Amino acid sequence: MWSDMFHLGLPVAEKILRPVLVYIFLIGALRLAGKRELAQLNPFDLIVLLTLSNAVQNAIIGDDNTVVGGVIGAATLLSINHLVVRFMCRHPRLERWVEGAPEVLVDKGVVQRDRLRRDFITPAELKAAARRQGFAGLEEVDQAILEPAGTLTFTAKQPTPETRRHDEVLQALAEIRERLERMRLAGA
Repeated sequence: MWSDMFHLGLPVAEKILRPVLVYIFLIGALRLAGKRELAQLNPFDLIVLLTLSNAVQNAIIGDDNTVVGGVIGAATLLSINHLVVRFMCRHPRLERWVEGAPEVLVDKGVVQRDRLRRDFITPAELKAAARRQGFAGLEEVDQAILEPAGTLTFTAKQPTPETRRHDEVLQALAEIRERLERMRLAGA
């Protein structure tokens, strides 16, 4: 039993090289697939990401199902990711090339439908993302940006519809107060 758990079926160098190669492949594949895959905007994208991890599992660990083999694979993935992140922080130009640039999906309140199509985002998905961030709908959005990491950020129109309604109510109350004051003075 102990030998099954801890005796490596593959050489340590191969156990380290396999995750590195899979990591490099996945970085390239996810970059080509686009930001949408990272944003997990719908259940289909989530399913792809979850099954992707299962699909590359054997490529990472090979025929070795030992605890030591799994630990070496996991440690290698964490280490290579740490090194890549540190490297990218020191080389912003390369980071922009790998991650891509932000994409403006709504500009000055106008939905950029060509960019939505290019990023495979439907208007309904964009509306849902806006609602998750507290907007009643896209009519309240001044700008929506699909960030390189796949997150959507929204900027409200100024003033917001809520602010306008609040100002209108305050103005109406001031007018009522003024009329009541005139009526009070006229009756006195």
